[in-house]
Amino acid sequence: MPTFEANGTVYEVDEDGFLENPEIWNEAVAKDFAQSEDITDLTPDHWKVINYLRNYYLGFGIAPMVRKVCKETGFKLNEIYGLFPSGPAKGACKLAGLPKPTGCV
Repeated sequence: MPTFEANGTVYEVDEDGFLENPEIWNEAVAKDFAQSEDITDLTPDHWKVINYLRNYYLGFGIAPMVRKVCKETGFKLNEIYGLFPSGPAKGACKLAGLPKPTGCV
């Protein structure tokens, strides 16, 4: 099984680098995974998106559609790409500890 290591912690991940066990997620995990996305500092705007994704996933068992993320967080799509250069599905969901969203390439 592939792994990702950051700050002395080893995480089991899938072939795309998504956390295999979302139940172990916490803010420290998000900060560690930010390194894999070349994000050096998680700002309040990052946390707004990450927390929205987490809460939606915990409530519905799936990641929300990108359109819904934009509407509920108030960010335009280009702003989300500014925060998460690899995008809302790959980058933001990875930091939020969600499984890889379906349709994510």
